[in-house]
Amino acid sequence: MSPTSPANPGCPTRRLTTAQALVAFLARQYTERDGRRQRLISATWGIFGHGNVAGIGQALMEAGGGRSGGGNGGAGNGAAHRMPYLQGRNEQAMVHAAVGYARQSGRLSAHAVTTSIGPGATNLVTGAALATINRLPVLLLPGDTFATRPADPVLQQLEVEYAGDVSVNDCLRPVSRYFDRITRPEALIPAALQAMRVLADPAGTGAVTLALPQDVQAEAYDWPEEFFAERDWHVRRPAPDPHELEAAVRAVRSARRPLIVAGGGIRHSAAEETLAAFTAATRIPVASTQAGKGALRHDHPADVGGIGHTGTATADELARTADLVIGIGTRFSDFTTASGTLFANPAVRVLHLNITGFDAHKLAALPLVADARAGLEALTAALAGRGYRVDPAYETEYTGAKEAWEERVEASFATPDPTARPTQTQVLGLLDALVTEDDILINAAGSLPGDLHKLWRTRSRDQYHVEYGYSCMGYEIPAAIGVLLAAEGRTPRRPVWALVGDGTYLMNPTEIVTAVQENLPLKLVVLQNHGYASIGGLSESVGAERFGTAYRHRDADGGFTGPPLPVDLAANAASLGMRVLRATTVDDLRTALSEARDAGGPTCVYVETETPDTVSGPPPAQAWWDVPVAETASRPAAVKAREEYDRQVAARRRHL
Repeated sequence: MSPTSPANPGCPTRRLTTAQALVAFLARQYTERDGRRQRLISATWGIFGHGNVAGIGQALMEAGGGRSGGGNGGAGNGAAHRMPYLQGRNEQAMVHAAVGYARQSGRLSAHAVTTSIGPGATNLVTGAALATINRLPVLLLPGDTFATRPADPVLQQLEVEYAGDVSVNDCLRPVSRYFDRITRPEALIPAALQAMRVLADPAGTGAVTLALPQDVQAEAYDWPEEFFAERDWHVRRPAPDPHELEAAVRAVRSARRPLIVAGGGIRHSAAEETLAAFTAATRIPVASTQAGKGALRHDHPADVGGIGHTGTATADELARTADLVIGIGTRFSDFTTASGTLFANPAVRVLHLNITGFDAHKLAALPLVADARAGLEALTAALAGRGYRVDPAYETEYTGAKEAWEERVEASFATPDPTARPTQTQVLGLLDALVTEDDILINAAGSLPGDLHKLWRTRSRDQYHVEYGYSCMGYEIPAAIGVLLAAEGRTPRRPVWALVGDGTYLMNPTEIVTAVQENLPLKLVVLQNHGYASIGGLSESVGAERFGTAYRHRDADGGFTGPPLPVDLAANAASLGMRVLRATTVDDLRTALSEARDAGGPTCVYVETETPDTVSGPPPAQAWWDVPVAETASRPAAVKAREEYDRQVAARRRHL
């Protein structure tokens, strides 16, 4: 006879360690939306140390182990309840991989990440911030110091003189949407349920942290069997309030030059088709944030491209003259609003459809708090009987401007000399000519996000994967692994490209080893330009004269203007197990990219790019971005930059 729970008399129990119970619980959690059901936590990434090897590590071994599972173990896991384990090389990178997986899975499935105490745990902080800023679910399970304190301090413990209950894991509190420290086995039950609630919450998701003291992980407890029952977490689609909906309808009907700003909420809600139907009915043009790019295909008549500092001339000019800005699922970051200078029409109003009230009220907007798809469906239906459509002259204006911008894109992508070294935008042009709607491009930092936002022709809802909420160097390679894992089972496999500059590559190449280990067909494109090109350009524009941004030997005066450093990133990638294709000319690169796309294993294309000083480059920024310039300076470059800064900042407004 099974023992019964003292908390629930008559309820059978199972004796497991806290770690075993947590893993068994996680393997039985599901999300459901629109009738589709999937595992909420489908795998666990881990790097083991003394803080988790005997707890979570042992539990994962019993719960299935490898990617396809295996074994039944003491946690009572059948084939459907195994917990696959993924081996990482860097704790931050494991979180990035989990975030890439969650985004590709539509936030309906996520990964857990376990680490030891100390540096393993603090390495999670950057990834956690990225997840929370981008509203993407990831479960963090860092080991923690002893709850029972048999020895004090233990290895890697941070001693805090004024508090005995603080550990380095408290660094994760401000970057987590939910945080708990499990100091007793039975405390896991409410904490685990709260963790799942937050992970499945479309308005409140992000990084969730359960800090696990190493002694508690290994401690046994009689767990109620009902804790291990399969549980479905419904991902809701809240509809708009009727009063807010009617106000939104009035705002749209009175607008003469409306513009939609499509954010990542459209993708998270799978509202792309609903947006297309709305624009078909109203002919309102659609500009996109970095997270929202792909809400409409690039060739959709209403798509006018990226908006803001890295946006197109078409979208930004429409934004300056719009009398109604309709935000859908966006955070209205400074890049999107050009630091408060973009929506310049004195009569402009903002209507914001967002699932969170916090975001829906930004820019003193008229709020429409709802799921993006549900809100658009309601707005479309409410407008249907009232005959709203923009003036044909406005439609002709923005479609003509879009055609003119496409000519600038073609000029940037052009490769008149196939024997020359390519520019960065020419690299994108060659990719543009190669890919189909199946391909996925991943990027996060450097000058590439700006070029991609302005120039890339997105062919499918999930092709464009640029992480720009945190713009974290080192995100791309592990995120591509997460995307590949999310797309497993599809035949043929979707080509997944990680685009990185040399600065980003040097930040975090470690997960190349993971791609090799798992034989994932990652397509890595490394662009070598010998420094931080993006920040170099910014530095020059703000009067800092590219100081400290070049990867070069020191000169006689101590500066960094000597020859480029003899760093061979292609050799480094090869040393980590990747097949490497070196390209020196446009023709070489075209061939290498095509070969990489067809490759069945991890492949790197390495190319040294030409600066755009003497050949075609990307169009310049079409809107401002506020980076404060020194108010007093002795060098002419900084003085001139400050004059320009004062001119630009005068145009900023607060939307009240």
